[in-house]
Amino acid sequence: MLLRAYKKEDSAVICKWLRSEAELYRWSADRFNKYPLEDNDIDENYAPQIEKGRFIPLTAVDDNGKAVGHLIIRYPKENDDENVRFGFVVVDPEFRGRGYGKEMLRLAVEYVKKNTCAKRIDLGVFENNESARRCYGSLGFKEFNRRKCEMPIGVWECIDMELFL
Repeated sequence: MLLRAYKKEDSAVICKWLRSEAELYRWSADRFNKYPLEDNDIDENYAPQIEKGRFIPLTAVDDNGKAVGHLIIRYPKENDDENVRFGFVVVDPEFRGRGYGKEMLRLAVEYVKKNTCAKRIDLGVFENNESARRCYGSLGFKEFNRRKCEMPIGVWECIDMELFL
């Protein structure tokens, strides 16, 4: 597996991985607020953020070049280059439960170490996504906060986790 820069055509592929409204919200929180996503929705959402240069979408591909996962790295604060946040972490349903997510995240941590000045990575995971929470924990992410998030399909508890580099 390797991480490569997100391409516009990845949008349609990633949309197909989100098979239910709950999966959409586990992946994107309230960033889209519509289900199902159309082929170009992700690309349209990303385009203005990419232009700012503090938003790095990456796609994980297998040895054959097939997209198998996706995530973004962003700088949450304008003048802070020491903290980045992972988001929109998703793996193709065909490959879930086989270690692809863990490998993709391991590669993303390495990407941050090699390509940024960040000293800390954080992320949010919903309490109802136990497999993702275990995956993040296995990579060294530790819980530092809990908060309630009002989603279009209910109130979910979000667990914020961090990893110091």
